[in-house]
Amino acid sequence: MPGPEVAKPPTVDPDGGATLLGWQRRMRQEAPVWHAPNGHVHLFRHEDVTSVLTDPGTFSSDLLSAETKGERKPPPGQLLLLDPPDHGKLRRLVSKAFTNRMIAQLEPQITELSAELLDRVGPDARPEPGFDTRFEMNDTIANPLPVTVISLMLGVPVEDRDQFQRWANNLLAVDPEDPESRAGLASTTEALHNYLQGFVDARRAAPQDDLISRLVTAEVDDERLTDDAVIKFSGLLLLAGHITTSILLGNLLLNLDEHPELWKQLREDRELVPACVEETLRLRSPFTKVDRVALRDTEIGGVAVAKDTYIHLWLLSANRDAEVFDDPDTYDVHRPNTKQLAFGHGIHYCIGAPIARLEARIVLNQLLDRYAELRVDRSEPLSYHASNIFGARRLPLLAQRA
Repeated sequence: MPGPEVAKPPTVDPDGGATLLGWQRRMRQEAPVWHAPNGHVHLFRHEDVTSVLTDPGTFSSDLLSAETKGERKPPPGQLLLLDPPDHGKLRRLVSKAFTNRMIAQLEPQITELSAELLDRVGPDARPEPGFDTRFEMNDTIANPLPVTVISLMLGVPVEDRDQFQRWANNLLAVDPEDPESRAGLASTTEALHNYLQGFVDARRAAPQDDLISRLVTAEVDDERLTDDAVIKFSGLLLLAGHITTSILLGNLLLNLDEHPELWKQLREDRELVPACVEETLRLRSPFTKVDRVALRDTEIGGVAVAKDTYIHLWLLSANRDAEVFDDPDTYDVHRPNTKQLAFGHGIHYCIGAPIARLEARIVLNQLLDRYAELRVDRSEPLSYHASNIFGARRLPLLAQRA
């Protein structure tokens, strides 16, 4: 059994996840339900991860109550931490505002915005042989695009997107084991709360055609969301909506860099673009795992799991399970099986998944329009997120204009 040899799972950095993926592959085979030395349980198989995600009656998302022995409850609006029936009521309220129609209406704006961001990229003063352009993906579009889209959705000034970006960066940099880092989290959360409170007050007085207005006016069972719930959900959208799209865009280009022949195929056949996005979500899931806690003594995959046990569901591993995906470590845009779990499964399936997919498709199509070739600049080692995020912090690119 490999479990006892590992005190804690490997991180994504410094090798881009190669060690982490190798460890997960071994765990799927030898210890798919692993009791770690700290008492937590880790799940690696697609079947086990799916079974837990679809059973909120046994496996709770309310990690805050578990951590504080019931002394603290999830704040209103923290959709990710709520269990039924509270989760269902909030999800229905949010869904009334977060409609497919609203998302479809954003497509022209996302297309125009992404074009504006890419228009700022000019020829490189010192081009590499075979390339005439160099730019950093995250600074150019992967970060500013989703932050701006979220600003448009919420109805807050697009001019404030740099502040949104700083808040998102601060939240992503939090180390829960560092008191100073936790204090910084509290400061950032308070600043974001105060900022959004002003817009909630204004929209309650005079609703407009934006997401905050829809959230403050939506009703289910004659109930409306509280100010705190609207603010918490808006903050969640800022963080999760930003990082999911940002990492997905970077991972798309990392995959295509490893398969340069696909760039020409995609330029000639744009119908492959959605499959390219989906296969990237499977192979390089933006979030490596999600967590649950057992509400009672139970079994997972025939292994006993005690009440109150923390459970780590490795989405990244489940998406590379050979029992579900043929040749799972291969990037195959013609793959017929789309049962990937990058956005979760069940009642907590990511509500922002359609927007992330839409933004990724639009950006990839625009890059294909502009560049005959696009490669990752590996003249220096890439830097990767080391926590629960599977992607590059910085992604320098070399391109040849079409």
